[in-house]
Amino acid sequence: MDDILRLQDIGKWFGGLEALHAVELTVGKGEIVALIGPNGSGKTTLLNLINGIYTPSSGRIFFNGTQISGLTPHEITRQGIGRTFQTIRLFPEMPVKDNVMVGRHCRTRAGILSVVFRTGAMKSEEHGIEERALQELKFLGLADQAANLARNLPYGDQRLLEMARALATNPTLLLLDEPAAGMNEAETKVLMDFIGKIRDRGISILLVEHDMNLVMSISDRIAVLNFGKKIADGDKSAIQSNQEVIEAYLGKGIRYAHSGSGVGVL
Repeated sequence: MDDILRLQDIGKWFGGLEALHAVELTVGKGEIVALIGPNGSGKTTLLNLINGIYTPSSGRIFFNGTQISGLTPHEITRQGIGRTFQTIRLFPEMPVKDNVMVGRHCRTRAGILSVVFRTGAMKSEEHGIEERALQELKFLGLADQAANLARNLPYGDQRLLEMARALATNPTLLLLDEPAAGMNEAETKVLMDFIGKIRDRGISILLVEHDMNLVMSISDRIAVLNFGKKIADGDKSAIQSNQEVIEAYLGKGIRYAHSGSGVGVL
């Protein structure tokens, strides 16, 4: 499998604190990779490095064979990496459709003069942005909510709306930071179905998540961080039987239930 993302010897320091140490990670084309680990292990920091919020203290990040470490978040988005966040970051007083249209603007070409004079090219581009937004809302089952304010959506739908906005950027790699956080069991099942459908569109996914049933159900491969170091990387069977992984979680007071479908947090 060809790698779409490759992290090479990634380290990150915040003052005297080493948040990540020599992390190596790959995501293949069309692959769902889960990144798991106890709280504070560096998972979100790693996503922030990939999409340009932070710059690596050491190492390099390659996307489609091109080094992207050091680029700004909007430059990385234009390269084809979309992102959702652990804490929902919507525009609550804007309509649902407009929230998704915001994501599409990274692909626009109209300049200031085109906007001021409302040129035909600008109007055509604006129409295309609206159409793409509606397509993503329909894909995620939110088309009937397009005119509602984002703040009026149920929590689970707000999570899906953030995914719709990320998809509107036209990514080939989607970073999902705890997308099931705060969801009930029914909402999580819907989310799992949509993640599978997103992969079916040819979009690779790097997923940070604490819901182990979700992780074990949908991931092709799982990487584990602990105290900023990668301690395991493999399929779910390898992760389930890895003693270092078990000890890392047991140290945080987590027990596991083994079943035919994977591991669940008790």
